[in-house]
Amino acid sequence: MKHTPTYSLKELVLYFLKLGTIGFGGPVALVGYMHKNLVEDRKWISEEEYKEGLALAQLAPGPLAAQLAIYLGFVHYSFLGATLVGFAFILPSFIMVVLLGIVYKLYGGLSWIQAVFYGVGAAVIGIIVMSSYKLTTKSIGKFNLSSFKTNWLLWLFFIVAVVITLVTQQEQVLLFVFAGLLYMFFKAPPKWFNNKTANSVVLLQMGFWSYDNSTLIKIALFFAEAGAFVFGSGLAIVPFLHSGVVVENQWLSEHQFVDAVAVAMITPGPVVITVGFIGYLVAGFPGAMVAALATFLPCYLFTIALAPSFKKIAQNQSIKAFVDGITAAVVGALVGAVGVIASRSILDIPTTLIAIATIFALLYIKKIQEPYIIAVAAVVGVVIKLLL
Repeated sequence: MKHTPTYSLKELVLYFLKLGTIGFGGPVALVGYMHKNLVEDRKWISEEEYKEGLALAQLAPGPLAAQLAIYLGFVHYSFLGATLVGFAFILPSFIMVVLLGIVYKLYGGLSWIQAVFYGVGAAVIGIIVMSSYKLTTKSIGKFNLSSFKTNWLLWLFFIVAVVITLVTQQEQVLLFVFAGLLYMFFKAPPKWFNNKTANSVVLLQMGFWSYDNSTLIKIALFFAEAGAFVFGSGLAIVPFLHSGVVVENQWLSEHQFVDAVAVAMITPGPVVITVGFIGYLVAGFPGAMVAALATFLPCYLFTIALAPSFKKIAQNQSIKAFVDGITAAVVGALVGAVGVIASRSILDIPTTLIAIATIFALLYIKKIQEPYIIAVAAVVGVVIKLLL
């Protein structure tokens, strides 16, 4: 049942503007912040609505955190809420990556960014380890024998998803769907089953009226494909971008691409916003605009297309079981993604120590905010690089 919102659309938009500005840590951390701030602290969104949004965000292609934000905007304020929240969440980090693109083009190379990223990358691992732990205990259960016995099938999905993500280094959407269906038939088999709820996918192509530049058209088509066919967290899009940007189109060198990934990690908001940085390097500000719009448009369209029916059918017990099954696999995939990111960010003893210190800080310093940890880690990274 839809309850009357206890907040205004302006308050929600301002919250996502703030999250887009200071929300570090990638998709796992961002969906964790949304849960803590909107479900636990402010109670604007119910636990059920959040879980439905997380499941929908994982089922539809595109960046996870941005989709969840768009869905949460839709919950009480429909299409206008979804649109304004989407823009508010993405805009701050888009401006930041364009500014970094300008600096990069002017001064070439990002040695100072890499020095900062050395510490930040390690701290980010600590933050997302804690976020994924909290998400696991909330979605599946605590790590104890009673929970393992009661929810053994959900824990099985979780473990399988962790392993598959670690091995393949990308999320498998078929695994999520399979987990959802299996848990539905196990927990709450539908009384009747038909194909009424099958979703038809409509891909919209957006024409850019005033540009004949063939590079802009190529950018639009490539990034729309990236946005429409890559599932899961920001991590999943990196191999796809690499093959298109470096290998096929040769827009960037290997070194420039690695710098683009570094930019994604040190800027707040969705990790995928680094497409704006890549677009800027390839074709200036128009390239940045086209790359960002093309990447986020499919995810916005999928989310608002599925949201109305998803809210209605989510009340069904069979559908609830389906969502629980998907959520277990989703959280497992996110935990697996932590392992993949850690293998790329934890490089030596100092970075290991920074990551461990971050986890302990989050565990034992109750009021500490993640941006402060990021700032300290950045300074520590620069100092270590200067001393080495």
